[in-house]
Amino acid sequence: MRRAERTDTGADELAELQRTLRVELDPELLLLALTHRSFAYENGGIPTNERLEFLGDSILGQAVTFRLFTDHPELDEGELAKRRASLVSSAALAEVARTIGLGPYIRLGRGETLTGGADKPSILADTVEAIIGAVYLDRGGEVATDLVLRLVTPLMKDPERFGAAMDPKTSLQEIAARRSAPAPVYVVTESGPDHNKHFVATVSVGDLVSASGEGSSKKQAEMAAALEAWTLLSDR
Repeated sequence: MRRAERTDTGADELAELQRTLRVELDPELLLLALTHRSFAYENGGIPTNERLEFLGDSILGQAVTFRLFTDHPELDEGELAKRRASLVSSAALAEVARTIGLGPYIRLGRGETLTGGADKPSILADTVEAIIGAVYLDRGGEVATDLVLRLVTPLMKDPERFGAAMDPKTSLQEIAARRSAPAPVYVVTESGPDHNKHFVATVSVGDLVSASGEGSSKKQAEMAAALEAWTLLSDR
């Protein structure tokens, strides 16, 4: 049963999450990894998980790259790069987060909580990266790498995912056609000053699925939305 969303996370919940991750981690560091900027802003500007996210992104990429390189000597550089891009994408990390039930643990501001922030792919993906960064700091590279591989190895067994990561809009169109559904329809909104635009795209495939994605360009946001929609449809 899905736990209700909450805006803070207590000691019992932290212990529960550590059991799910199978990693013992300093509770304060784990709490930081779960702290979204919206929560920090509403609570006096406390530290956010963004620095840990930056670190975790690097650890994630390194672990996935090494595993792909060693497990697939038959693949050339281009194919390895394509698979890595798929496995470290926001859609893939959001899928990982949902698999372990991460969303309800994330500390979100009231606005993000009311708009379903605990299930937004970008927030889920960023939090996974922050947790990886926290594990690296507290337990070292070997434990962090083991966690990464434990989380993403199931995704490596899905070859269709790799094509979708490289061209998600085409992949979404193809899966819609196979389901005899209408072509995907995109709606994009933008915010922020001209030098720092932020785009949010929503894609709908008839009544089958609706998904959103974010990015620093319209194209990036549409691709993120398409990959999320493709992932949702592929799981049905």
